[in-house]
Amino acid sequence: LAIGLSREDAEEAVQDTFVAFLSGLDRFEGRSSLSTYLFGILYHKAAHVRAKGRREQGTDDIEAVVDARFGADGLWSRPPRGPEAVALDSELRRWVEICADDLSDSQRAAFFLKEVEGESPEEICNALGVSGTNLRVILHRARLKLRECLEIHWEKKG
Repeated sequence: LAIGLSREDAEEAVQDTFVAFLSGLDRFEGRSSLSTYLFGILYHKAAHVRAKGRREQGTDDIEAVVDARFGADGLWSRPPRGPEAVALDSELRRWVEICADDLSDSQRAAFFLKEVEGESPEEICNALGVSGTNLRVILHRARLKLRECLEIHWEKKG
């Protein structure tokens, strides 16, 4: 539930995690703790369940959408972003995901829990079973690796 899923979706993610873990147990190399390995699987399964939920979402109440997007004067509360900004964000997100594949399980989990999910350091430490000092080191190394990878890809692009 702390990863932004409903109880049913969280249960589905946990079940999928154990199925993936048991079917791929021979691929566990022991480079990280078993709990970190399981958490990495859970993180990906939760992201998959969350994405599936977005695809299956119904329509919103039109009045609520209009009220949220427009002020009383009829103007945008926050103007929509242009196609260039959306395309750039999409491309950057894709490269972050590609570069995140090079991170260790603990780095990937810590980074996404902190930067994407907005979890507190205490929650992340509890989830990963690490100290606050260790978490800072993990996040620092994750950011360095991501920055290096992104710089390489953006230089190639530019």
